[in-house]
Amino acid sequence: MLGPAETTNLWWLVALAATLAINITALIVIPRRRKPTAAMAWLLAILLVPFIGILLYLLIGSIRLPKARRDEQARIDGLIRDAAHASGAAVDDGAYPRWFQRVVEQNETLTSLPAVGGNATTLIDDYEGSIAAMAAAIGTAERFVHVEFFIVAWDDTTRDFFSAMEAAVARGVTVRLLADYVASRRVARSKETFAELDRIGVKWEWMLPVQPLKGKYQRPDLRNHRKLVVVDGRIAFVGSQNLIDRSYDSPKNIKRGLQWQELMTTLEGPAVAEVDTVFLSDWLIETGEDLSAEHLPAGEIGPRGDLVCQVVPSGPGYTTENNLRLFLSLIHGATEKVILTSPYFVPDEAMVYAITTACQRGLDVQLFVSEIGDQWLVYHAQRSYYEALLEAGVRIFLYPAPYVLHAKHFSIDDDIAVIGSSNMDIRSFSLNMEVSMMVRGASFVAAMREVEQKYRDAGRELTLDEWRREPRSATFMDGVARLTSALN
Repeated sequence: MLGPAETTNLWWLVALAATLAINITALIVIPRRRKPTAAMAWLLAILLVPFIGILLYLLIGSIRLPKARRDEQARIDGLIRDAAHASGAAVDDGAYPRWFQRVVEQNETLTSLPAVGGNATTLIDDYEGSIAAMAAAIGTAERFVHVEFFIVAWDDTTRDFFSAMEAAVARGVTVRLLADYVASRRVARSKETFAELDRIGVKWEWMLPVQPLKGKYQRPDLRNHRKLVVVDGRIAFVGSQNLIDRSYDSPKNIKRGLQWQELMTTLEGPAVAEVDTVFLSDWLIETGEDLSAEHLPAGEIGPRGDLVCQVVPSGPGYTTENNLRLFLSLIHGATEKVILTSPYFVPDEAMVYAITTACQRGLDVQLFVSEIGDQWLVYHAQRSYYEALLEAGVRIFLYPAPYVLHAKHFSIDDDIAVIGSSNMDIRSFSLNMEVSMMVRGASFVAAMREVEQKYRDAGRELTLDEWRREPRSATFMDGVARLTSALN
């Protein structure tokens, strides 16, 4: 029989052997098909706190959706590709700069959605005005309404939107709604929200539900972050805004007086069909119901303007980071200016190099971010990049408190822009399902320039001298947060 000392030594040997086994296994498994920065962050976590680190890795270490979902996305992409080719809606890109032709080709290769011409848009930077515009469009619906939001809430701000859906259902219009499972269940009065949807007759489903007892489970922080509305295949809305009050109905936000500032765009023309394709794909994956019979192909939608648009969905359902590749390609192709707006700016190394290289090529590069943050860890990770960006020549503008600049868009030179749901952070590149829309047209960029000027007028520019006066106590957590941001 072992004595107390021998028993203690035995337990130490067992713990040492287990730790060694975990570390060796981690060194073999974690680097596979993972970026070096992410692999190093996971290995560091596991080496420092082996048992906690491995539990975290088992919980959130896989950035892929289950194989069945990925296979279904690939099958749907094939159907989209066949339908797009049959419709003949793709634009003749012979007049584009060669580098931009290649970006269009890249997007279509990754998503199966071509660039289509004949579109018209209107930017909306008024929060309540955006919801009112969407409600008004629903009020004209005759066939169907498709609604997809990361966060859905029934409150005083969205009440008219819900009333418009109710009136549409009463007219015989089919209204379908998709909401992210985790995000929408976390907001105040979520049960009342979905009970109201049931009452008014909306057909709704969860996106990426975390319901292991029902056989629906994936990494719990893989989320569907898309925001879009489609009415009758005639008009669509895309952008950054969720379907909720400007305070996000959060007591903490209300106490701080936080208000979200967004940017949405209307869309009319053939590209509406591409936005609807994203909704139909998500609906098919979540419900198994194929709605393609009621889909109006892009080739059957007449022109409404002169803008060329290409919709680019992205997320863990794909094997590539479609949005990151789009952003990098456009920044590398820019010849005059790059103006970025992102509430959560935590780029990977490739994005940092693209932005700083643009400065070194003599381009005017500007970044709009919020002066304050609503998410502590992300806010500090974002700040950790400021010094390197400022040293490279990036002009950083801070949107003032108590507003959170939640808009997500950027413009390239004077005729190319992107707007959508995607932040410029590692989460949006790898973990969130997003939708972005690339637009080519001087009128669209001119309208976006007006929005950007509003940001400058409202906020202030952060200078390198000011940043270097930041106390070390204020920047210490920035570096720590930056390390954790790579855990994807």
